[in-house]
Amino acid sequence: MAATRVLVVEDEEALQALLDYNLGKEGFEVTLVGDGEEALLKIEEDRPDVIVLDWMLPNVSGIEVCRRVRSKHETQNIPIVMLTARGEEADRIRGLDMGADDYLTKPFSMGELAARIRAVLRRIRPALVAETVTAGDIAVDRAAHRVRRGETEIHLGPTEFRLLDHLIQNPGRVFSREQLLNAVWGSDVFVEARTVDVHIGRLRKALCKHGHDDPIRTVRSAGYALET
Repeated sequence: MAATRVLVVEDEEALQALLDYNLGKEGFEVTLVGDGEEALLKIEEDRPDVIVLDWMLPNVSGIEVCRRVRSKHETQNIPIVMLTARGEEADRIRGLDMGADDYLTKPFSMGELAARIRAVLRRIRPALVAETVTAGDIAVDRAAHRVRRGETEIHLGPTEFRLLDHLIQNPGRVFSREQLLNAVWGSDVFVEARTVDVHIGRLRKALCKHGHDDPIRTVRSAGYALET
């Protein structure tokens, strides 16, 4: 299954490296940015599954990043865990009032951060941590690596399984070919964008093999979405 994508917004390089290593070891796919302005651009370009956000940042503060993420319909449901050296109760309340889902005061243990991220995902976006995810009549069992549509078992190749697993996490959301390439093949692997079309075609064929309607919507010049 596709790894949970975590955007870490932290300007301290030593802590960046620790977060990258430890969250990667926990199975998360980590992207690092060093200031609030860059974070907002990154979130707009390729929405992460969860944001780990430092309070004190150059250019745009973490609290302002949080406010802007929550103010947009497209990003308002992304879970946010804030990191800060501020331990006063008033500051914690302000962070939570601005839309943070959880709060860790520095210094903190990497194990606790990973546990907080998983807890937030279970609460807010359970599809990212559930073993079985459903959308309409399609069910993906990640543990058994099996897919069912209604009462019928659907046989998929590994790439098609990863594609479906990614699409089913956000039913109705349109993913560009580049976003699907990064999520399914990885950003460090060179694969042509048209390869996505080939595998989407195979996924469609498998899902519609037994007379079912096509659940994948093609959006011209934009990408693909799974409809329920």
